[in-house]
Amino acid sequence: MCGRYAASRGPEDLAGVFEIEKWEPEEALAPDYNVAPTKEVYAVLDRPLKDADSPEPVRQLRKLKWGLVPSWSKTPEGGARMINARAETVHEKPSYRRAFSTRRCIIPADGYYEWVTAKDERELEVEGKKKRQRKQPYFVLPADGSVFAMAGLYEFWRDRTLPDDHPLAWWVTCSVITTEAETTPLAVPLAEGPQALADIHPRMPLMLTPDRWDSWLDPSHTDPDDLRELLDPPPAGLMRAYPVSTAVSNVRNNGPELLKELEGPEEGTLF
Repeated sequence: MCGRYAASRGPEDLAGVFEIEKWEPEEALAPDYNVAPTKEVYAVLDRPLKDADSPEPVRQLRKLKWGLVPSWSKTPEGGARMINARAETVHEKPSYRRAFSTRRCIIPADGYYEWVTAKDERELEVEGKKKRQRKQPYFVLPADGSVFAMAGLYEFWRDRTLPDDHPLAWWVTCSVITTEAETTPLAVPLAEGPQALADIHPRMPLMLTPDRWDSWLDPSHTDPDDLRELLDPPPAGLMRAYPVSTAVSNVRNNGPELLKELEGPEEGTLF
């Protein structure tokens, strides 16, 4: 799954990476080293500009809320639970299938945090049952230091209790697509602890390699079968992981020190 991630890159940096054509300075976000559900996050998307003469989509960097609220929801209360969509079923689940067809985005990150799950807890996770508290946190990122481009979906939700001109009348929310975690060795082996992402957690965010960005973002691509081909996992060996302080487990902690690599797991934690 993806329940926390780090995003320190600013609009100028992301604009160069993703060839952004439009972003609003007032939507700039401060670097966030402990992004949690319901926070505002950056998303890259292709969409026509509002009130523009041309219907052609424009590559934009937008500020969205993490936790998807389907357009048909009566209230936004379930958004905090809909932070992830499974790649295996995203095309058929009522909450995601419309967005999967026409409202896809990329959610840029430095990497994501995941907590080691003991074997019996992993089995419960796969079965969809509740787990006990996770233990040692790891930071997972591209081995080459590039932007981690997470496949995402976005949706619009209208708050009917507010007038049309109210600034909060429309919510724009998003979800991260996840896939099975890699079982192949990490790009940078660890001296102790997990040797593959699947040793940490059975799921991971789906990373889109640059050759898939344009096709994924293109809103004219609506055929579910064609789109599902873009959900294939990236080539193995692109990711590394390392243990970080358990301070990241507290959402109130936020700073670059959370990304500091530890020599090994903290005492008293799994692995």
